[in-house]
Amino acid sequence: MSEPPLFDKIIKNVRVVRPHNHAVEVLDLGIKDGKFTEIAPNISANLAREVCDAKNLLGFPGVVDAHMHIGIYQPLDKDAVTESKAAAMGGVTTSLNYIRTGQYYLNKGGSYGDFFPEVLALSAGNFFVDYSYHVAPIASQHIDEIPLLFAEHGVTSFKIFMFYGGYGLHGLSDQQNLFLMINKEERYDFAHFEFIMRGITRLMEQYPAARDTISLSLHCEVAEILNAYTKIVENDSSLTGLKAYSAARPPHSEGLAICIATYLANETNCANINLLHLSSRKAMEAALTMQTAFPQINFRREVTVGHLLLDVDTPNGTWAKVNPPIRPRADVEYLWQAVLNHQVDWIVSDHACCSAEQKRSAKDPNNIWLAKSGFGGTEYLLAGVISEGSKRGMSYNHIAKLLSWNPSRRFGLLEKGDIAIGYDADLVLVDPNESFVVRAAESESQQGYTPFEGMELTGRVKSTFLRGNLIYNNGKVLGSPTGKYIKRF
Repeated sequence: MSEPPLFDKIIKNVRVVRPHNHAVEVLDLGIKDGKFTEIAPNISANLAREVCDAKNLLGFPGVVDAHMHIGIYQPLDKDAVTESKAAAMGGVTTSLNYIRTGQYYLNKGGSYGDFFPEVLALSAGNFFVDYSYHVAPIASQHIDEIPLLFAEHGVTSFKIFMFYGGYGLHGLSDQQNLFLMINKEERYDFAHFEFIMRGITRLMEQYPAARDTISLSLHCEVAEILNAYTKIVENDSSLTGLKAYSAARPPHSEGLAICIATYLANETNCANINLLHLSSRKAMEAALTMQTAFPQINFRREVTVGHLLLDVDTPNGTWAKVNPPIRPRADVEYLWQAVLNHQVDWIVSDHACCSAEQKRSAKDPNNIWLAKSGFGGTEYLLAGVISEGSKRGMSYNHIAKLLSWNPSRRFGLLEKGDIAIGYDADLVLVDPNESFVVRAAESESQQGYTPFEGMELTGRVKSTFLRGNLIYNNGKVLGSPTGKYIKRF
């Protein structure tokens, strides 16, 4: 009898991009049981059941999109299918999704002991990429459930939406208890945020081996500032569209929230803090100042591809409404400089598919106040960073760090993030020289529009492999959903 093949698959002639190696080498990748098992030049094709030729395309580690929202505007099980297809076409192989109780998502309150198993049941068999969830403790009872989420479901990351205490998802609101589906006597406020931090500190103390991968993420905007400035801007007819929305949620609201959150983290010894979607110079400067002031806190700073590619003058107007807002070009360039200075830890999509019918008012489509917040973009994450980053001298290995390695380490995805022996065989083949014009009609997302419409990007994803299996190739998502839920402890 002949010996069984050493590999399930060999992918030959890959220009391998690794997060810690500045050089790009042409190598072959041997894959067995969904893992990279040999990485070397000229592996014999006779050793594998299947051989693919990468034809000297760049090979990046599968992208870890560490900030997505699945099921926020349409049923979770349906959203998982279409939006994970969009992720696959963009080179994303792991989707980390924020979830919470309250309106939107499952439109339910109550215990995470009941809520989260339902989330997992709706997710199972519907993701084309691997996935996990960050969870937001909304009600006071959720703080007591943090150990349950960790021990039973492998959830290691949690979230606070700082502006929810006195502001709605889309604008002014005086009915936060109804929106968050919490009891009338409860408050989603700074004290609640403090108690969440104390709960996470207790979890770190209870599970010291997982300490480095337990973290708290914050959406940093202060509701009182948003409320005051929204009223002012709505009465100022000289401001419209994205400029008005940026003025109504001013950058100093981000900066103030970052300072408050950081002081609370110091007070509670909550060591691992992720500052999400920093959108402005003031937000980034506040984050860097707080890092200096509190060096014992292990900060991570996040920026989205939307805040790096769009500004308030984008012609797509209300399609680009998001929280925090798209900012003026000077803020965009400051964020890019922070990226190049290695002051940003990862870049994400903040993908939140909101259909055209839901996104803006049919009667008044240009009214920014009537538009809903959020938009998709996971399918343009890698291409957008390659395209704009390369213009600014960003290296491929730096891109791999920001889109794969750094988020995988922070969030406990210890078999993701690199092209290395023993890691999941997640791989994206990219033609760095191929340009394309973004068209929503070509996306697998059900959104039906994109604020990136008409933008020319250079650096096209050609193929995506998940654990060695080809799930996207030359414009088509292949097969059925094979994404697995990842318990991160």
